[in-house]
Amino acid sequence: MSKLKDRLENALKESPDFEKLRDHVQMSVTGDGLRIELIEKEGGLFFVSGSPTPSPSGRELLERLAGELSTLPNQLLIEGHTDAKPFTGSADYSNWELSTDRANAARRLMQTNGIAAGRISQVRGFADQNLRDAAHPEDASNRRITVIVRYQTPPVAIAPDKAPAKPPDAKPHH
Repeated sequence: MSKLKDRLENALKESPDFEKLRDHVQMSVTGDGLRIELIEKEGGLFFVSGSPTPSPSGRELLERLAGELSTLPNQLLIEGHTDAKPFTGSADYSNWELSTDRANAARRLMQTNGIAAGRISQVRGFADQNLRDAAHPEDASNRRITVIVRYQTPPVAIAPDKAPAKPPDAKPHH
């Protein structure tokens, strides 16, 4: 996973918007796999403010990530997060819908750009339930999309003493 992290960081450096994005893309190797966080700034960087529509720089970054990740067999999880400011656009649309819609928008964009549909095992919306900066619940850094590249599950080897017994010989002995 650390080699993948280095490869993705190098690919992102090739982006024309790299200087603008550098402090807003964070990668870390965790127990779940490689966690790639696209962290918003005030006014929106990856998504149009209050909308599930990716901004041009968000679209470009997700397309670049999809291109790099499409060569791997690993399962992906995509999460959407918001800050604690109540969504004011509509009475029947909340941060729950916004976080899920943004995660789904990221999924669709990544699938359009090379990620096979079966590779994305979960799309989750957390609203403000998993804040990045709990001390500042309304901070823009709490608004983010997270792509998790899961570890490959190695095949389970059967120890010789646990192998199934050989079937008995079908021919009768005389």
